[in-house]
Amino acid sequence: MGIEVVVEGLTKTFGRQNIWQDLTLTLPPGEVSVMLGPSGTGKTVFLKSLVGLIRPEEGSVLIDGVDMVNSREKDVYEARKLFGLMFQDGALFGSMSLFDNIAFPLREHTRKKESEIRRIVMERIDMVGMLGSEGKLPGEISGGMRKRAGLARALVLDPKIILCDEPDSGLDPVRTSYVSQLLIDLNAQIDATMLIVTHNLDIAATVPDNMGMLFRRSLVTFGPREVLLTSDEPVVEQFLNGRRAGPIGMSEEKDQATIDREALHGIVVGEATERRIVPQLEPTPGLPVRQAALRRRERVLGMLSTLPPAAQRAITASFAAEGQP
Repeated sequence: MGIEVVVEGLTKTFGRQNIWQDLTLTLPPGEVSVMLGPSGTGKTVFLKSLVGLIRPEEGSVLIDGVDMVNSREKDVYEARKLFGLMFQDGALFGSMSLFDNIAFPLREHTRKKESEIRRIVMERIDMVGMLGSEGKLPGEISGGMRKRAGLARALVLDPKIILCDEPDSGLDPVRTSYVSQLLIDLNAQIDATMLIVTHNLDIAATVPDNMGMLFRRSLVTFGPREVLLTSDEPVVEQFLNGRRAGPIGMSEEKDQATIDREALHGIVVGEATERRIVPQLEPTPGLPVRQAALRRRERVLGMLSTLPPAAQRAITASFAAEGQP
């Protein structure tokens, strides 16, 4: 099973620019979480902070007893082996075959024999649906296949935590739907904790157990997916509906004067209504039941009374549709 990630009071600045401050959230073990947010809100910086590639000025990130912010570099390096990272472009070596790209972490960080490396690599290639392509170069395959190869490489060290940065970047809607299903299928097979950073509302609506959103240098919300999907926060409403009116501007957040002018001229967000929540994706037939989904059900039912009424109704309706009490 995946490992719990506990983030407390995380604050990051670059020079005089405050990226975000006082971020606090917990990624439940084995569950799939998504972090949304407009461009420029520091989502990728957040991912890099979790794995210890960037050190925030304040706060902590606890991974299996190691604080990725404040611990010794040696301890952070060891804890980093618990992670698998899927970058936006796959981050593949252009001169290496897909097989060698995927094998690279095993050759770099383990002393396994080549026969064992081949077994593991081929298993992961099969897992992401790319058998037969292992001899190709990254330049000979599509962007979607490069992302799947990058995901296979992220899996070879049997990570407990998988971080995916914009897995839909550059993909058309059809390929994005394949990636969404792949992420759910992988979670069913390896039960790792997963965090996906994305702008894509289709992934956000169908993949995660939990959702959060970054805006104005802070965490707007984080919790069960139904909380964000039923939220009446103006920035959430604007983002989920893709409207121009609201706090989010073209290059950054709008100031209050701009928002007031929009309201004065009748450019309003519109009345909030309870959205229909699309059912979460299920694993492909033949794969195991997602253990994370079973754990999440118990966890969410235990906190149900503390959630907003709209989220409570959505969760109750969802469980009823699944035939659960």
